[in-house]
Amino acid sequence: MIFVWYNHIGTLRMEVVKIVYGYARVSTVNQKEDRQIDELIKYGISQKDIYIDKQSGKDFKRPQYMRLYKRLKKDDLLVIKSIDRLGRNYDEILHEWRKITKTKCSDVVVIDMPLLDTTRNKDLLGTFIADLVLQVLSFVSENERVNILQRQSEGIAAAKKRGVRFGRPKKVLSSQYIENYRLWKDKKISAQEGAERSDMSLRAFYRYGNRIEF
Repeated sequence: MIFVWYNHIGTLRMEVVKIVYGYARVSTVNQKEDRQIDELIKYGISQKDIYIDKQSGKDFKRPQYMRLYKRLKKDDLLVIKSIDRLGRNYDEILHEWRKITKTKCSDVVVIDMPLLDTTRNKDLLGTFIADLVLQVLSFVSENERVNILQRQSEGIAAAKKRGVRFGRPKKVLSSQYIENYRLWKDKKISAQEGAERSDMSLRAFYRYGNRIEF
């Protein structure tokens, strides 16, 4: 935002004043973002400068976030309640964080994590600390994702050993279908007629026939 005025001696002066934006996100339309909004308002952000997405945080292709990003200017400030409200994929968060702080030259504050506050330490050490915290979060997130996948794999393997079957249950073939398939194999009816008699598509008529042993 640019303010223009004349000083006491009549000289035209301009000053760029930073804008503080808030961003809130919930994963689905049924979830409430009220607590995030309350925290952002307590921080002193105007309701009109708060952008809200009701969408997964797997990437940054979110309409309100993209609008907000376009508006960010040098020295503007983006405030979020927690880092996972910015996104879920920490590799992408790292990339986006650097776009905001390096490309846009804007600041970021994460309310729930005071170390992630680029307004406090503008020196090399402050930048290093923020990057280090994000790298640690990225590692923890990726490690947890790998552990979840491993636990799922182990659970499936254990369930299979117990005889649990996964996937779609096999269709039970009726005696009517089996008879119609036999007639088709004996060339007494066409495949299309067999499918119609069995009340199924021609494709299904052929596919299920592979399970019949004569």
